[in-house]
Amino acid sequence: MPWIVGVSGASGTPYAAAVLRALLAGGESVDLVVSRASRLTLLDETGISFRDAHWRDDLREWLGRGADGKPGTFDVDVSGDRVRHWGAGDLAAGPSSGSYPVRGMLIVPASTACVAGVALGLSKDLLQRAASVTLKERRPLVVAVRETPLSGQTLRHLVALDDAGASVVPASPAFYAGATHIQDLVDFVAGRVLDSAGVAHGLYRRWDGELGGASGTRGT
Repeated sequence: MPWIVGVSGASGTPYAAAVLRALLAGGESVDLVVSRASRLTLLDETGISFRDAHWRDDLREWLGRGADGKPGTFDVDVSGDRVRHWGAGDLAAGPSSGSYPVRGMLIVPASTACVAGVALGLSKDLLQRAASVTLKERRPLVVAVRETPLSGQTLRHLVALDDAGASVVPASPAFYAGATHIQDLVDFVAGRVLDSAGVAHGLYRRWDGELGGASGTRGT
């Protein structure tokens, strides 16, 4: 069964790319929903236009870029049936129904507007509808919120999602993993998203209880 990956309009498209690469590298299948707002963000952050008619070519180019924007950094196979794309306006799509079999859903990055829509059950597009279905079916839902500062209203929406069973994962990179490149910081957040979903990966160095690992001073 696939994982639904929803990409909303918040800044942070490299986070989504890292999650998608890790899922595919781990042998997982993906149902992809890219919101209309996120296409503007993707264009702004990468220069890539995500087009429904050419989504596979655009996805390959997107996932091939590193977090620094350099093209051709990664070689990602998006051919075959391991990736399925659904239009954000297609409310008759498979993920809009609870009878459609999926493992769960990851929203990365999640804008505050997306958070509000899911928390309130608005289902104004396929991304929000799929998230609402995920909650009602008691499947894993991970929401990687990317915004700062957070208003009281958004905090209340996040608490509502937590109460409903979702995992809220702020896109907050940590430094104990010994990051030396922007891609390392992005991969840490992507790894924590996958941790919350129970998906195995090797995106970052895990804490092992010994000081000095990140700075290279362990054992000195």
